[in-house]
Amino acid sequence: MNLELLLVLALLVGAILMFSLGRPRADAVGLLMMVGLPFTGVITVREAIAGFSNPNIILIAAMFVIGEGLARTGIAQGLGDWLVARGGKNETRLVATLMLIVGALGSVMYSTGVVAIFIPVALRIAQSTGMSPAQVLMPVSFAALISGMLTLVAAAPNLIVNYELVRTGAEGMSFFTLTPIGLPILLLGVAYMMFARRWLGTGGADGQRTGGRPSLTDWVETYRLAERELRVRVREDSPLVGQPLGALALPGHAELAVLAVERSRPFHTCLIGPDPTTEIAAGDILLIDSPTPIASPDARCADLGLERLPLSGAYFTDQAQGVGMAEVMLPAESRLVGKTLVELQLRAQYDLTAIGLRRGTVAHTPERLREERLQPGDTLLLVGAWKAIRQLRGGGRDLVALNLPKEFDEVLPAAKQAPFALLALAITVTLMVLDLVPAVQAALIGCLLMGLFRCIDLDSAYRAISLRTLVLIAGMLPFGIALERTGGIDLAATALVALLGDAGPYLILATLYLITVLIGLFVVAAANAVLVIPVALALAAELGASPYPFAIIVALAASSAFMTPIAPPNAMVATAGNYRFGDYVRVGLPFVVVVMAVSVALVPWLFPFY
Repeated sequence: MNLELLLVLALLVGAILMFSLGRPRADAVGLLMMVGLPFTGVITVREAIAGFSNPNIILIAAMFVIGEGLARTGIAQGLGDWLVARGGKNETRLVATLMLIVGALGSVMYSTGVVAIFIPVALRIAQSTGMSPAQVLMPVSFAALISGMLTLVAAAPNLIVNYELVRTGAEGMSFFTLTPIGLPILLLGVAYMMFARRWLGTGGADGQRTGGRPSLTDWVETYRLAERELRVRVREDSPLVGQPLGALALPGHAELAVLAVERSRPFHTCLIGPDPTTEIAAGDILLIDSPTPIASPDARCADLGLERLPLSGAYFTDQAQGVGMAEVMLPAESRLVGKTLVELQLRAQYDLTAIGLRRGTVAHTPERLREERLQPGDTLLLVGAWKAIRQLRGGGRDLVALNLPKEFDEVLPAAKQAPFALLALAITVTLMVLDLVPAVQAALIGCLLMGLFRCIDLDSAYRAISLRTLVLIAGMLPFGIALERTGGIDLAATALVALLGDAGPYLILATLYLITVLIGLFVVAAANAVLVIPVALALAAELGASPYPFAIIVALAASSAFMTPIAPPNAMVATAGNYRFGDYVRVGLPFVVVVMAVSVALVPWLFPFY
């Protein structure tokens, strides 16, 4: 063993120790390795930073952007909301469907983004069914990890493994190379979690409500809004068709306020603001605030050709993507003090409607609300489009934004562009699957289409790219070159051959899988693949075998970080699920054995050794 190899191994051991301790953070470790490796004399500075020019770095960045486009247009959130609405109270069906959706989306989005989107969905499922959040969140993180085994672009280790295959003269993997193995693992994962989630705590989900910002549901209860909801559909024979919205009036109920108009469009339904000049169309659904009960409402609606619709009891919170709320306070110098809600004319000035008044901690009753004179310090609950609510944040002399609901953070900036985001994704995947252009070029085309269709803007695209991930991978890639030049890879491969030379192919793959998983307990998945794949390919060369089963088993094992909280999907749910390290080991270890058994059985069958 020469001095140069000892220096490289010392840096490698140092990197593993820093990864396991979590200090400094992973991308800083990558930078340290990038700086330190040239001092060994094995590689040059140019080679140390060459990882940034690696096509896979660009491909990973592009997939971050495409994933952000899917998030901004609400495709992922829409699937989650559909699941909550249609899943009922059947816990098994809800969790199983949730895992399948997360797995499917994770095959074209990076797992961290998918988990971030579905944590609120999982918490809503826990609340609606009475399950503990811990029983729902770990299935989400496991499904996100398994999604990395479904397609070439689903996880960074896959791209690193593919790059090394190509670099050593092999053809590389196709978009769906891993799918025949990953899909059975996903189905087994769903079945396994139906049983294993019982180990993750019991009890209701009451603890998930924490302090901080209120939700729209909280305000519905505080201001007694549930009984004020009125939804009507405009029939084709209605005399209001073609009339401006301002023509709508029910005799004796001038206080009625149209909050929004729900109108069907090709491929989607949109909400239109209550502009008095908007023409009413047949089929429109009017969302109306009715502070006082209407006598004989069916008869009065029938006179206007309106059909009353069933009420949700949630006061339009099901339309939270289009209709928002905010609490504002009247400062002492406000020009609105002393006026009534009728005199404020908030609709004309702010494009918002006041539907609630709170004085101190007591909310005013809906009756005669519009005649109440406002006092300094009063809190108003306003409802309207999020765009108008967002403008309140700038502050002002008359109204001071006091509270924005939790749902404000979930508003989708480009919900109307969802069909175009799906089209951009379909084009990208088709180009990759048919191998019409290189994968990185297909991903860049997808990014350009997302921008062209206004699913994402440039600023959002840059923010979506995880520079930490890219710096980490670029910083660790030179290790492969350094270990190859110093003979470290050949040394490791020779040692494994001496240890396993007489073993069968299944035992060799199982050993390689276990080595990768054990390193993954301390090292993030991308760095894990960088370290193990050169040894795996050298082992294949020593045995005179095909490189594909060795490479694919490394890719699968690198995504099998089920029993460690160091994996980003597991780390993201740790706090919300109140998990301990032992929870990941107790649930993850048996599943690692399951995944290893499936992988070792399927890989040699689909990709023979010789």
